Amino acid sequence: NNQEFGEIKMASGSLSVKSSSIAFGCKVDRYAFKSEELKCETTFTVILPPTASQTQRVPVLYWLSGLTCTDENFVTKAGAFPYVAEHGIAIVCCDTSPRSMGYEGEDDSYDFGSGAGFYVDATQ
Repeated sequence: NNQEFGEIKMASGSLSVKSSSIAFGCKVDRYAFKSEELKCETTFTVILPPTASQTQRVPVLYWLSGLTCTDENFVTKAGAFPYVAEHGIAIVCCDTSPRSMGYEGEDDSYDFGSGAGFYVDATQ
């Protein structure tokens, strides 16, 4: 339920709400969870239009930021809230990059280390 706050249990662990707000009538929730694939905690933000509810589904756009961006870059810089509200589309913004892994040299370069994410179009 997107109206609940606190700890939400999932099959593979727990999902916690880091923040929740309203902008242009849109509900904006930021979550954190332990990613098995990234081997660290990661975050994502969900922007729901005012028309979304448990009984009213809306289309979803998944926004994947590049390189060193977090899920917050799009949320704070894109100005998408009025469009989400007007067009009734949800947006999920993911942090696709591992951070604070503790690897030697991970913070030596912005483009290949902590926060550097790359997309792979792989079939195997």
